[in-house]
Amino acid sequence: MSAQTAGTTREGAPVVRRRRRNHPNYLAGLGSLVWLFLVGLPLYVMLAATLQSRADYSANGPLAFPKHFTFDNYSADFSNGFGRYFLNTVLVTAAVVAIVLLLVPPLSYAIVRSRGRLTTGVFRLFLLGLAIPAQAVIVPMFYVISKAGLYDNLIGVILPTAAFSLPVCALILTGVMRDITPDLYEAMAMDGASPRRVFFQLVVPLSKGGLSTIVVFSALQAWNGFLFPLVLTQSDSAKVITLGLYNFQTEHGVDIPGLLAAVVLSMLPILIVYLFARRALVQGLMGVGGK
Repeated sequence: MSAQTAGTTREGAPVVRRRRRNHPNYLAGLGSLVWLFLVGLPLYVMLAATLQSRADYSANGPLAFPKHFTFDNYSADFSNGFGRYFLNTVLVTAAVVAIVLLLVPPLSYAIVRSRGRLTTGVFRLFLLGLAIPAQAVIVPMFYVISKAGLYDNLIGVILPTAAFSLPVCALILTGVMRDITPDLYEAMAMDGASPRRVFFQLVVPLSKGGLSTIVVFSALQAWNGFLFPLVLTQSDSAKVITLGLYNFQTEHGVDIPGLLAAVVLSMLPILIVYLFARRALVQGLMGVGGK
């Protein structure tokens, strides 16, 4: 039923207005439950497998609830060298993010504020990198890294990973900085601010959303990188998590509980970063920056 409210016309005649009540959307609720089931079932299977032994997992199946909880899978992962792989991945990710934050913000600021042909040409060169997949250049990349003496070294993984993250990050941050109104630049110029001061006191604070976006994007690229570590490293001392997961596959089978425990450990850092930066990430992708 709808509620009724009284009012008057210009001539003073009473008018009855009807106000609709919001009814629950059962179809949307059903769709949400289906989506929750589709997302929650794989998570349940993964977490349940990590909390039971390999024998219990084989006997009960992937959907069974663990009868005897154990954390031996997590401790066994670190005994098999997962800690070293985890540390190497952290170092690669931190270095890639640092390179992106060091190069992309000033480059994007120069592209937005400069109208020179050189700056425009550099930006177009960066955009050209979006059309070149890593698989197409992996052979010459291997040759260059080997000649530079960086093969089987984390630096040899960091540099190409950062290089392939720069074009997308520059495109995102340039779009964010273009949303800053020219009036703000003019106000800073009237105050006698230098370009360096404008960059640090105006552009960087208003681009927090874009900066968070490129941090999360470059961190994901580095953390989940597989091709460059596979081709450019060989020894266990230079392995990262994505390569270390191969250790759970043997000629006799796959240690599924141990493998899924390693997957859980590998996704926790990126999940934590995303939880803290998700709002700024969405704003940066929408092009509204931190305003």
